[in-house]
Amino acid sequence: MKIFPLHLLPNDTTIDFMRLRKLALTVTVILFIASIAVVALKGFNYALDFTGGTLVELKYAQPVEVEGVRKQLDAAGFHNAQVQNYGSANDVLVRVQPTDAKDASSDAANEKVAQSVLAAASSANNPGTLANAPTYVGPQVGKDLAMNGVKATVFILIGFIAYIAFRFELKFAIVASLTALFDLLLTVAYMSATGREFDLTVLAGLLSVMGFAVNDIIVVFDRVRENFRSLRVEPLEVLNRSINQTLSRTIITAVMFLLSSLALFLYGGQSMQGLALTHIVGAVIVVLSSTLVACPLLTFGPLSVSKQDLLPKAKDIAELQRRP
Repeated sequence: MKIFPLHLLPNDTTIDFMRLRKLALTVTVILFIASIAVVALKGFNYALDFTGGTLVELKYAQPVEVEGVRKQLDAAGFHNAQVQNYGSANDVLVRVQPTDAKDASSDAANEKVAQSVLAAASSANNPGTLANAPTYVGPQVGKDLAMNGVKATVFILIGFIAYIAFRFELKFAIVASLTALFDLLLTVAYMSATGREFDLTVLAGLLSVMGFAVNDIIVVFDRVRENFRSLRVEPLEVLNRSINQTLSRTIITAVMFLLSSLALFLYGGQSMQGLALTHIVGAVIVVLSSTLVACPLLTFGPLSVSKQDLLPKAKDIAELQRRP
């Protein structure tokens, strides 16, 4: 393994990825169906961004550590509470999920929750008091915004298909979109199966994973197109060589992405762990899918590509001739 210059893998690997294409696609279909089942049956552990909650302002006699208050609340059953300082180190803002969703916004329910939070977050050495009356805060993400997010995702997929079809080939566009959708769904299923809190940072991480997947797949497909035009070998060999030639670049990009996400997971605090974990899981899935799913899909049924599909178009030849 070479580090300087940066090579985690040799540039001339000869791994026969296409030999495993049937097995890889079979596993892909199974995981795709299983992911849909997990999401449908288990759902998500939605955070306060989606559920809303009671806002409690606490004032302490002495400065208090936010992480310590969060642990006390977690031990008392207030899981995934949002805790932050405001004003000074003696003032703490706590936001917890409602215990009774049907009566969450009533004054009596908020007062009951506030007293429970105060009892859990106080200590004999540093007692707390309620600075203001507790209030109910609605979710930041309502049904309309959630539906707009779904529409935006569909629009992005259509945009991916249109752009890749214009720059490459319609078959490439369909395969890239299907692979990116698989990466997204598998990452979502992991978050659902593990019961991780689903908040706005996780949602942002999922969109990042989707963009990372498309970027990685396009790099491989660009090499596939070049090799189809320059090599006189069978399509399976072209795909194999293309994957091997881009494998080092794929691994390096993923490792850099993983290192930054790992640093964010370890030192970014609890509020950033969802985003970091989504990136870590998504990066691993993207690397595997770009090598074991994307190119094998180009060998089956109506999505299979041939040299004729990728011959330079007339406009491409004219453009190449104009270049110095």
